[in-house]
Amino acid sequence: MIQYILRRIFGMIPLLIGITIICFAVIHLAPGDPAQFLSSMNPKFSESAHEKFVKMYGLDKPVHVRYIDWVKRVAVLDFGESFAPDGKSVMEKIGERMPVTIYLNIAGMVLIFLVALPLGVLSAYRQNTFFDKSVTVFVFVGFAVPTFWLALLCMYYFGVVKGWLPISGLKSYNFDQLSTMGKMWDIVHHAFLPVVLSVFGGLAGLSRFARNSMLEVLGEEYITSARARGLSEGRVIFKHALKNALLPVVTILGLSVPGLIGGSVIFESIFSIPGMGQLFYQSVMARDYPVVMGVLVLGAVLTLIGNLIADISYGLVDPRIRYGKK
Repeated sequence: MIQYILRRIFGMIPLLIGITIICFAVIHLAPGDPAQFLSSMNPKFSESAHEKFVKMYGLDKPVHVRYIDWVKRVAVLDFGESFAPDGKSVMEKIGERMPVTIYLNIAGMVLIFLVALPLGVLSAYRQNTFFDKSVTVFVFVGFAVPTFWLALLCMYYFGVVKGWLPISGLKSYNFDQLSTMGKMWDIVHHAFLPVVLSVFGGLAGLSRFARNSMLEVLGEEYITSARARGLSEGRVIFKHALKNALLPVVTILGLSVPGLIGGSVIFESIFSIPGMGQLFYQSVMARDYPVVMGVLVLGAVLTLIGNLIADISYGLVDPRIRYGKK
């Protein structure tokens, strides 16, 4: 197992380099540049200041030369400084926003797993019943409804019409004046709607995968044999069937990590949440290349780690899988 993990980690290096090359080339193909954006936002941005800015950040060099310079800095974990007027480093900006995105994504993934897995198992166990058909309709609705459109509807109804939930930010204006429990409740109150909406999209897919996997396992001969020996349905389902049915679910969970990060761009932009998704969107609009590349590299690393975790989980869920052995 250790040899397999080491091989996978070393194999991630060329793959990560290839991802950074593609991302670096794509963002530089976009029209406009940071100097043009700053000059359009600031009428006092003179032509000499424009030329000084371009020369200072090496924007006059060819793309491949800029990429090589960027790789040299990243090799020592230096992602450079942001082009924004605040002049903060990329790592500082990401460090400020990362806890918010991690908090929202962990809450979303825990809820997805806690709800989708039992929902899929029950739907498979009660196949073709009213419950199963209701869950199927819910899944198709979850796949079909655009999440950003549903978010706008929920914001209008629950936030504007009913006034039950806040529709922007992650803290109230009087957050510093609240008690410790009041601060915790305030954050949960603000994060409730974004987390529930992010769970809605992931819940549909994961519950469907869990159902299909469970149906396949329930049709195996060893399940029929276990029932013939007089074992209780609970023991058959949860001890013999569920563990083998978790393999595809583990794959989806591992691959859903980068998907949640990508979904944060939509939710954090809509709800004005100061996380990495909002930072990425603002950086793309401002052509802030160092911040964009920093967020993309982090997303790529999370994707590769998610794949590695999914592969390792196979061996934990299914004892028949042994890595690193012929």
